[in-house]
Amino acid sequence: MLSKSIARMMGCCGCFGFSRRPRPQPRPPSAYNNNHSQELLLDDEIEDDDCSYNGDVTDTNHGDDAELHSRTKCSEEILRLREQSGMVCRQFPVKETHQVVRTEDENGNKRVNEYVREYKIGAGSYGKVVLYRSTVDGKHYAIKAFHKSHLLKQRVAPSETAMTDVLREVLIMKMLDHPNIVNLIEVIDDPNTDHFYMVLEFVEGKWVCEGSGPPGGLGETKARKYLRDVVSGLMYLHAHNIVHGDIKPDNLLVSRGGTVKIGDFSVSQVFEDDNDVLRRSPGTPVFTAPECCLGLTYHGKAADTWAVGVTLYCMILGQYPFLGETLQDTYDKIVNNPLFLPNDMNPQLRNLLEGLLCKEPNERLTLAAVAEHTWVIGEDGPVPQYLCWCKRKNLPKEESDGSNEDTLHNPN
Repeated sequence: MLSKSIARMMGCCGCFGFSRRPRPQPRPPSAYNNNHSQELLLDDEIEDDDCSYNGDVTDTNHGDDAELHSRTKCSEEILRLREQSGMVCRQFPVKETHQVVRTEDENGNKRVNEYVREYKIGAGSYGKVVLYRSTVDGKHYAIKAFHKSHLLKQRVAPSETAMTDVLREVLIMKMLDHPNIVNLIEVIDDPNTDHFYMVLEFVEGKWVCEGSGPPGGLGETKARKYLRDVVSGLMYLHAHNIVHGDIKPDNLLVSRGGTVKIGDFSVSQVFEDDNDVLRRSPGTPVFTAPECCLGLTYHGKAADTWAVGVTLYCMILGQYPFLGETLQDTYDKIVNNPLFLPNDMNPQLRNLLEGLLCKEPNERLTLAAVAEHTWVIGEDGPVPQYLCWCKRKNLPKEESDGSNEDTLHNPN
C-alpha cells in the first residue's frame, strides 16, 4: 500500500472541473473588507509598521477546520515521505545551518554568518527580502528574514499560524530544482535565537503588468518567451502535485539573461495524488479564478492555470482583465463579466487567452495544451518537457546520459 501511495505522488498534472452552476453572487473571503482600495486588490501583502514581517491577506475562512488541519498535516507528511524515499529533484541537498552569528563588517554593515547585508529589495509573505553578499563566493543572494515569534503569533486559521506556511514553503522548495523556479540555497535556523532565514538565489529583476514597458504591454515576442518559461516551471510543479497558489507578475522574476523564474511558495500546497481540492482562497484578488471567488472548494491546478491567463493578459494588454472598485466588485466581474479582447488581436493569441480565461474550470485549457498551442509554439516549437533529477536518476544509464542532456537540464 505504501509503495502504491509513493507512486501516485509523482503523477502527471491535470486540470479538474466543476459542474455548471447558475450565476451566483460571488462571495469574497472573509479576511477581506469590501472597502479595500484597488491597490490592495492587486497585492496580497500589507506592510506592518510595528515589526519586520508582512501580513498575509489570504483567506482565513477555511471552512471545516478539522478537514483543513488534516490537509496541512498531509502536505507536511507527503513532503517528509518524499524526502525519505529519495523523491527529491535536487542532486545536492539544500544546506542547513543551525547557528546564527550576527555581527558587522569593517564598514558597519550588518552581517549574518557569511552574508553581508546590502539593502532591502522587497517583502514576501510574512517576511522582508534583503540583498546580501556572500564573503565566501562573492555572489549576491536574496535572503528572506523572519522572526519566529511573529510567525507563531500570526494566525492564518483557527489552529494554524504563519509558521506553518513558512515551514511548508521551505519543505517544498527543498524538493525543487528547475531552471524556471527560484532556487533555495540554504536555510538558517538557530534554535537558540528568534531569527530564521531562507537564502535564495538572487534574480536581478522582475516585471509588473501595469505602468512598465511600452504602452499596451510587453509585445507578443517577449510575452511568448516569458509565458513559455512560466508554463515550463508550472508544469513541473503540477507534475509533482504541487499547486503554487499565487502566480502573478510580482512572483515572476526575470534574470539578466531574460529567463523567468517562479518565486514565493508561501501559499503553495502539495498533494499525494491528483486530488488537488482546496478551500483556502489563494494569492491575490485580481488573479483569482472564478471558482475561488464563489467561496467554495476548488481545484488548485486549474486555478493556477487561470492565473497564468491573467498574467498573459497583463503582458499583452498592460492591464487587468477584471478589476473593480472594491473586492466584491472585482469578484463579481471575474465571475460574471465577459472577457474583453481587442478586435485586432492576433487570432491565435485570442484563442489562447479565451482558453486560459475560460470561467468553467473543466473547459479551461490545460497547461499541456498551452505548451502545444500554436501561438506558444511560434518559431520555437512546443515547450520542452523537463526531465527532473528524481525521475532521471531512475532511468537506464544509457537514457539518462543520452545526447539530449542539455534539453533535460535547460528546456529554454
